[in-house]
Amino acid sequence: MTHVLDRPVWSALRTRHEAFAEGDRLARRYRPSIVPFAATAEDDADSLRALARLLPSRGSAVLVQADDIVLPAEISVISSAPLVQMVAEQPTPAASDGRIRRLTKDDAEEMLALASLTKPGPFTLEALSLGDFWGIRIDGRLAAMAGERMKQPGYSELSGVCTHPDFRGGGLARLLSLFVAGQIAARGELPYLHAYESNAAAVRLYESIGFRLRSRMNMAMVQRAG
Repeated sequence: MTHVLDRPVWSALRTRHEAFAEGDRLARRYRPSIVPFAATAEDDADSLRALARLLPSRGSAVLVQADDIVLPAEISVISSAPLVQMVAEQPTPAASDGRIRRLTKDDAEEMLALASLTKPGPFTLEALSLGDFWGIRIDGRLAAMAGERMKQPGYSELSGVCTHPDFRGGGLARLLSLFVAGQIAARGELPYLHAYESNAAAVRLYESIGFRLRSRMNMAMVQRAG
């Protein structure tokens, strides 16, 4: 029996994020205007053909799963990387700071600019529809942010953690990660996250606030072949 987080995109789109899904019982994707993630129910030929039909004629989609990603000829890989999936199974230390504010649609353009600069992962103007985001402003500028993305029964993903280069070194990413993880835990859910396996600094940060490796994951950005 597989874990609900082994195919996190599929699990989210079949359950708590079903309202954001396009596709059918074989393959689904988030509406591209929200995030570019897609997934299949299984790795069989029918599911992979269904995934190929879901891919936009122009543009790409991102796959994340514990199993090796094996694709049919109709789909080509743009880039790929190993990830780590980490879960905070024990309560994270409480974090409180008067500078932390909930971000809204009025902040979306600044959030997109910060994400485009720091590249914490796929981010769009509609990312706020998936879960709450929180940020810290310094001198009126959005200095750092973190929020929630995919959701499965009993789990919510900590995502979008980033700090503007002008404000790094002040512990803002750690503070916001703790705060958002605490918000998730307060609802009775387990916080989890993904990070590039090669990003040792990020992995150390998350370990320092109570996250532990659950599984190594595979990520691929794909497009229709040809």
